[in-house]
Amino acid sequence: MIVSSQVRSNRCAGSAPGIPSQPSRAATRLKYLHRAAVVSSFAFLIGLSSVCHADTQVGGTLPPAPDKLYGELFVAVQTAQIYPDQKTFVDATPNADPAAIVQLYQQQKSNPGFSLANFVNQYFTPPSEPVITPPANQTLREHINWLWPALTRTTTSAPPNSSLIPLPKPYVVPGGRFREGYYWDTYFTMLGLQEAGREDLVDNMLDNFAYMIDTFGHIPNGNRTYYLDRSQPPFFSHMVELAAKVEGRGVYQKYLPALRKEYGYWMQGESSTPAGSATRNVVVMPDRTVLNRYWDELDTPRDESYLEDIKTAQQATGRSPNDVYRELRATAESGWDFSSRWFGDNMTLATVRTTSIVPVDLNSLMFHLEITIAKGCGETRDFRCVGEFAGRAAKRALGINRYLWNPNGYYGDYDWQLAKPRDNKTAAMVFPLFVGAAWPDRAKKTAQQVQSTLLQPGGLVTTTYNTTQQWDAPNGWAPLHWVAIQGLKRYGQDALAQQIGTRFLTDVKGVYASDKKLVEKYVVEGAGTGGGGGGEYPLQDGFGWTNGVTLKLLDLYNPGQ
Repeated sequence: MIVSSQVRSNRCAGSAPGIPSQPSRAATRLKYLHRAAVVSSFAFLIGLSSVCHADTQVGGTLPPAPDKLYGELFVAVQTAQIYPDQKTFVDATPNADPAAIVQLYQQQKSNPGFSLANFVNQYFTPPSEPVITPPANQTLREHINWLWPALTRTTTSAPPNSSLIPLPKPYVVPGGRFREGYYWDTYFTMLGLQEAGREDLVDNMLDNFAYMIDTFGHIPNGNRTYYLDRSQPPFFSHMVELAAKVEGRGVYQKYLPALRKEYGYWMQGESSTPAGSATRNVVVMPDRTVLNRYWDELDTPRDESYLEDIKTAQQATGRSPNDVYRELRATAESGWDFSSRWFGDNMTLATVRTTSIVPVDLNSLMFHLEITIAKGCGETRDFRCVGEFAGRAAKRALGINRYLWNPNGYYGDYDWQLAKPRDNKTAAMVFPLFVGAAWPDRAKKTAQQVQSTLLQPGGLVTTTYNTTQQWDAPNGWAPLHWVAIQGLKRYGQDALAQQIGTRFLTDVKGVYASDKKLVEKYVVEGAGTGGGGGGEYPLQDGFGWTNGVTLKLLDLYNPGQ
């Protein structure tokens, strides 16, 4: 991805360890080798390594993603599992020009005794792992408010050839291995920031997202070069709405251009897609109803999960590996990576078919985006636009209630290729209630399903399947609890909302009491007092969206605590 702007040069890669920075010093070393071929190759490296390299500034030219930048070396490092977490290498910073490092690797890899681990340790600096040590005896609320500065990052520049995308304003990261900002996490983090009186950070992150929409045409999964090929659940309109509640309706007008541009990203191909087929994120149903799906531009293994994706494709018998890679990437865009929601057999990751599925949560969020654009156009008195997007939202609501209503009595996903509803009850069923697209009688039936099927001692279970994936039973997630609580309250189901909220809050309090931390996900089945598990990586601490939702729940159900 190339972004036009000027970049200031402020350091040189020639000082990196293992690569000579001055020809005279290099010649002194090389004269003892008596090998013309080696002399020739090092002369080449001298030329590369003596080039000055600048930090990447906001608006500067970004390097390629790590798989493109390092090629065969990238594959070797990830395949050998030099780091336990595949994300570590793609977040690492090279100590010299990448071309020079790759050339050295090509020269040395066949040498007797060559150690890939030693090579990587010499030429790359892994990301730092900050240790967060809170003061003793903090209450849960005190701890969360103490964490905001610890999770705040200011990265108006990034080291040369880093995968990090600089952003103009400070932002809050989730925590743990998630060292960058994430799209849909940010909304739930903002809830807590606003509750804590940090409207400055709410505005900063809104400005960052508007910047990325303007620069890249969409909000990436996160601010890393390897995330640029996909987005995440489109919560930007909810962020705008959140800010408008405190700052006034002028916020709708301020971010209207960004809202419209994001909408254009999700709707690419709308007018040219034949009925019964799909283009990118757009699915046109046989009756010409336009809905959306998750999608990724690429059909290669994810940089940050390279080896996991290779292994999944190997297990998917009878399927093209590239098709599997696309499905895995599309699932990453959903934010639910991974879940039985997307599996052909509801149990096995190798059967993943996300691009064949019209998701109920995505289309609910698109409905809200359409409503929010209409509000913004109302602020500018562009009544033609108001009419267009109000009409689009009305059609979307009809589409949701036609295709995303399961005849068994709940809102759910639809398989557009098989032309039938997905038979999988998940916490995503509450999204039409959250955005106000549900019909009242169907909202009531959905609430009954939530209570009878998903409500557990520790809160709301994500799905009814235990697949060892993190977005399945027995796990519950803070963002889904907030969506459920708000959606149920919107349709008069306050008692059920309170049950869900108080049970999850008890779960969070239990883990904090025992471990003095908030975590990414929680076990809600059984005793319902423990950190969750499953998926591609260990349980992460931090944790942005849990912090945000917990503050809101404390104020709703435990005021004064």
